[in-house]
Amino acid sequence: MNERLILVTNDDGYDSKGLAAAVEVARGFGRVVVVAPETTQSGMSQAITMYNPLYLRRVREEEGLEIYAFSGTPVDCVKMAFDYLLRDERVDLVISGINHGSNSAVNVLYSGTMGAAIEGSFYSCPAVGLSLDDHRDDADFDAAVVYGKQIVGDILAAEVELPLCLNVNVPVGRPETIKGIRLCRQNRGFWREEFYRHEDPRGREYFWLTGEFVNGEPGAEDTDEWALANSYVAVVPVQTDLTDYRQLKNLGNVLK
Repeated sequence: MNERLILVTNDDGYDSKGLAAAVEVARGFGRVVVVAPETTQSGMSQAITMYNPLYLRRVREEEGLEIYAFSGTPVDCVKMAFDYLLRDERVDLVISGINHGSNSAVNVLYSGTMGAAIEGSFYSCPAVGLSLDDHRDDADFDAAVVYGKQIVGDILAAEVELPLCLNVNVPVGRPETIKGIRLCRQNRGFWREEFYRHEDPRGREYFWLTGEFVNGEPGAEDTDEWALANSYVAVVPVQTDLTDYRQLKNLGNVLK
């Protein structure tokens, strides 16, 4: 049996603490190739680079592990891996993360971590986006590693239907404080943004974007937000079909 090949990427950069944790998850399952952004690319979603040259450099190589830094977005990294670096090989799994901060609810649409995972699922292999609900620089990734290994192992051992992309969010806490895994749906939350206006020393105005997440259904116990708030690892299978089938039916009586 050939050794498995695991592609790892992220949106926090090739030298982030979360990427090192993702490599730890992946190394127990086969050979690991990392293609990750040179710099932080959070919030890039499915963005690709079209009007600038892209630069690839090998950062590290050892037995069973290669790490490349790429000047593009997270999705660029996945494309570079599949369509150039590994085009003559079969990738068995894509892991994106481990992200500093949750990608639950509507965050899945903005996330570079999940953008890369979704892109990976287009190449006929399972993809897992891993995120930790902790933005601190000293975030403890131990629980994300433990549950990441469990979920990846289960997926690789099963005959899963493709395409498959999982949005996995791990709550803050030590592994022993987490209650387990819950399959969930995406919470119908949203962001309410604010722009803070300032002036630079030359009198030019500039803005900082901030905001607050609003849980649109705080009482629903089948969502990713509820799982995280109650110390469960939230696992949401995601897809790229954005068709609103409810409105497709309703609009049949409106647009004739």
